[in-house]
Formats: sequence, C-alpha cells, structure tokens
Amino acid sequence: MKKLRAMLRLLYFAFYTSFKVGQIILSSLIMGQDIRRSMRIRQRWAQHLLSVIGVRVQTSGTPPDFPCILMSNHRSYLDPAILVRETNAYGVSKAEVAKWPIIGIGAKGAGVIFLKRESKESRKRTLQGIGEKLQEGFPVLLFPEGTTHSEPFTASFKPGGFKLAAAEGFPVVPVAIDYASTADHWIGNDTFLPHFLRRFGEREIPVQVHYGEAIWSDDPQVLLNDAKIWIDAELLDIASSFKLSSSKHQSQS
Repeated sequence: MKKLRAMLRLLYFAFYTSFKVGQIILSSLIMGQDIRRSMRIRQRWAQHLLSVIGVRVQTSGTPPDFPCILMSNHRSYLDPAILVRETNAYGVSKAEVAKWPIIGIGAKGAGVIFLKRESKESRKRTLQGIGEKLQEGFPVLLFPEGTTHSEPFTASFKPGGFKLAAAEGFPVVPVAIDYASTADHWIGNDTFLPHFLRRFGEREIPVQVHYGEAIWSDDPQVLLNDAKIWIDAELLDIASSFKLSSSKHQSQS
C-alpha cells in the first residue's frame, strides 16, 4: 500500500507541478511578467500539493509580509516549499536547481535567486540581488547553515546575510522548522526519487514551523547570535512537542 501511495503521489506531483509551471509561463506571455502574480501561483501550488502528498504543517507565529530576511534552519529540500506556502518571499537556491526538470523552470519564473556556492563572484552577486529584492519590498528566504542536517540544533551560520541586513537596515526574522521523524530529513547524498518513494508512502508527514519576531540591529553578530539562540530554543520545543504527541498516540493505541 505504501509503495502504491508513493507512486500515485509522485505522479500527481509531476502533473500538478507541470500544470502550475505552465500557468506561470502562460500568464507571463499573455499578461506580461509579474513576479507577485507568479508568487501567488507558486503559493497555491505549495498549499495544494503539500496537502495532497501528505505533508501536514502546523504553524506558530506570523509569517512576515514585509521586507526582511527570513533565516531558517535546514532539514529537507522540502523546506522551501513549506515556507513559500505561507509567505511570498524570494528564495536563494544552488545554481544546479535551475537545471532540474520542471522545478527548475518554475523556480526561474517564480522568485528564486540562484547561487554558485563555489564562486566568490556569484556569492557577491547573490548578496547584491538580495539587497535589491529587499529594497523592492520583498521578504527573502535564506538557510544560513548552507546545507541540510539532522543534528538536534543549528549548525554554524554563514554571516553574509546577517551582514547585509545590518548594513542595509532590514530586520531578520528567525524561523525554526522540523519534522516528526528524522527519516524525513533530506540529507547527504539522498536524491529526489529514492527519498520520495521511500517516505511519501507514509499516510502523513507532520511538520512544525515556528516564526519569530523581527530582530533589528546594525551589528551583524547580534543578529546572527539572537537568531541562532531563538531557533535552537524553538527546535527543542518542537522536538518535545512531537515526542509528547507520539507518547499520547502510543498510549491511546
């Protein structure tokens, strides 16, 4: 049953994502490019698709709708989709994503800044691009750890985004995200298809997302430290919540 459910969800993922990417392209051709319209299409894609494939998101706090840098810990390649279901933010993604079938085309048209991590010049251009989007009034989503992992607390944060926020006078909004099962952490060399078929056969994939209050400072180290401390505390709270929920479920069974 799990294999069949995973296969059906994979087929629906491919169909629905293709449909929404086509909608973005067609609307741009007919009505002209409008990134906010494309982001709304992207948001509807995430809201509907995540529900259909069994991702159950519980949110705490208020997703920001003002120019800021959302700084989130990183568990899974699914994290960006979960976060853009609630906020129309520009994302920053590794350049390889632009070459992915279907997803890459959609990302190009729906608010993603691509980064070549190994290139110093690309990192510089990316920070400039983030600054431009903030000035245009958009939130921007960053994962300052730079990679996914399964450690209970955050790894070291890269300082670039914090330096930009401090220098340009924009706030940082910390975000904590985690999954009920560490098996849903999409890490290491785990590629899309094997992970999807292995995990999306489950009836539900519970996720919690906690949004913090905006943090303002002209000192990037203060922004980094305060965001990291807040996220670590929330990750502990999320883990405790999932553990309590699991204990209640087992006792009722």
